[in-house]
Amino acid sequence: MNNFAKVSVVKCLNLFNDVEKALKLIDAEKAISRSEKILIKPNYIIAEGPDYVHVTDPRIIKALIIWLKNMGVDDIIIAEGGLSTDTADRAFKITGLTKTAEKYGVKLVNLNKDKFVKVKIPDPYDLREVNIAKTVLEADCIINVPKLKIHHIAGVTLCAKNLMGCISPKGIMHINIHKKLADLASIIRPCINIVDGIIGSEGNEISGDPVKMNIIIAGLDIVATDTISCIVMGIDPKKPEYLQLMSKKGLGTCDLNKIKVLGENLIDIIRNFRLAYGFEDWRLKGPLNNLLK
Repeated sequence: MNNFAKVSVVKCLNLFNDVEKALKLIDAEKAISRSEKILIKPNYIIAEGPDYVHVTDPRIIKALIIWLKNMGVDDIIIAEGGLSTDTADRAFKITGLTKTAEKYGVKLVNLNKDKFVKVKIPDPYDLREVNIAKTVLEADCIINVPKLKIHHIAGVTLCAKNLMGCISPKGIMHINIHKKLADLASIIRPCINIVDGIIGSEGNEISGDPVKMNIIIAGLDIVATDTISCIVMGIDPKKPEYLQLMSKKGLGTCDLNKIKVLGENLIDIIRNFRLAYGFEDWRLKGPLNNLLK
């Protein structure tokens, strides 16, 4: 099993216990040191509540904070950019994370208001340099907490796409987005990824329809985590080009023969999310047993 990238898929019955279970299955505690500065990066592209169809459920963030505190971690930051300058600030209030942060002594950072550092990317596919928030660069470990969603430009928005909230301007990513996502992921490397699939979004990332999945997906390998998340949404993981490009950069594996899924049986979980216009050929085809064996 040591040769496999572990990805856990856990049904949410008791969310706080299930987040801990998902993390335990992938040995996430080994990726954390109590002396490190930990940055939790949710997806708050918009300020939304309380169903959290398009944004990260704040209960997952709270569960992560408690998990970290129980391991003796004191230096914790919740950081996000968002669609506009004040999106993160409004999202923190609407989701209740402002009060959660006060209760547990956690710092909140609106990355859109942060200082940015220009970083050159070695051997880029397309993105030669990018401005990255200083708070992100100073973190010892990033816990990446995206949403299970369809995207109208990238096809999907999962772990890799969630990293866009760390940069400015974000619009530079939208041309040749798959190559640029792979380039960005070579600079910003989360140590843990946990996808909020409690309620997913189909059709669109901001105005999509809700899909009740009641699951969370976790992995240390960002490529493997996105690969399994694609399958959960009924998407052929060979279609999102960024997964192949990230794999070629050595950032993780999209080879299903090298991924070990723990927890739920994927065949029981898969749901065909409505894809964005132009992505109809991304649908999984053929017997699922052949793909997942």
